[in-house]
Amino acid sequence: MDEFALIERYFRRPDQPPGDGVVLGPGDDAALLLPPAGDELVMTLDTSLGGHHFPDDLPAADVGHRCLAVNLSDLYAMGARPLWFLLSVTLPQADEAWLAGFAQGLFDLADRAGIALVGGDVTRGPLSVSIQATGAVTPGRALRRSGARAGQRLAIGGVPGQGGLGLRHWQAGERASVSARHLARPAFPLDLGAALVGRAGAAIDVSDGLLQDLGHILKASGGLGAELDLATLPVNEELAALDEADRYPLQLTGGDDYCLLFTWPDARPLPPGTSDIGMITEKGPILLRYPDGRTEPARPGGWRHF
Repeated sequence: MDEFALIERYFRRPDQPPGDGVVLGPGDDAALLLPPAGDELVMTLDTSLGGHHFPDDLPAADVGHRCLAVNLSDLYAMGARPLWFLLSVTLPQADEAWLAGFAQGLFDLADRAGIALVGGDVTRGPLSVSIQATGAVTPGRALRRSGARAGQRLAIGGVPGQGGLGLRHWQAGERASVSARHLARPAFPLDLGAALVGRAGAAIDVSDGLLQDLGHILKASGGLGAELDLATLPVNEELAALDEADRYPLQLTGGDDYCLLFTWPDARPLPPGTSDIGMITEKGPILLRYPDGRTEPARPGGWRHF
């Protein structure tokens, strides 16, 4: 199968509506798109390499889901409504069973999120998936990293540490655990980003570790500090079963969680499914408050590409 037949079979969807604003989708030199009137466009791009950003033996459907999920989390962290995405896939060979699974996982999540594939590229080489996703937001309403202020509450939507524990489980052959399934198919509420627009101070998706991504908010907001209450970090049953010396590093630096970390400026109740985990302070460093009441400065940690 050559690349043209591959695209036609697995990535053209003539039986599906093209999506809002799609004048011309896959099949031409480029897509023709009509942006929503008056909205700002939000664009993000992520590349995932087999054996580096996801396990070599991850099922194809999970690869499709995961590669789109990491882009959607960026759009939601900006408060954007997903619109369209471009897909570039590099494959060692045209494995039809793998392609069918990949496309199924990709489009299952795309349909749930309401985002349309509008074009891309396929080539031969080591397994790599790049997705460029576009969303829309009302002008001046995008969530940014720079909106934190001292005194705001710090909150999270999801369970930090699932990705790190999931990788540990996967490498040990425990593929059916809750955390391993989260690593394979990151799960997060598709409506949380929209619920934060006009209410949250700052927001970011936790992809490189809670401490590292919190640090991005603090730096962008003028060099603030924070206090994290470790006793309030949400857990699943597998994380809860670990001793604190093992659990806290996973929750603080593990990465691959793709949940939203945000600041909350007033006393209104947090959105459902989110947890209050600390406070923004005037100055650094980030302080960790342990269940016994002691505090200590956080040590740097998290994923880095170089």
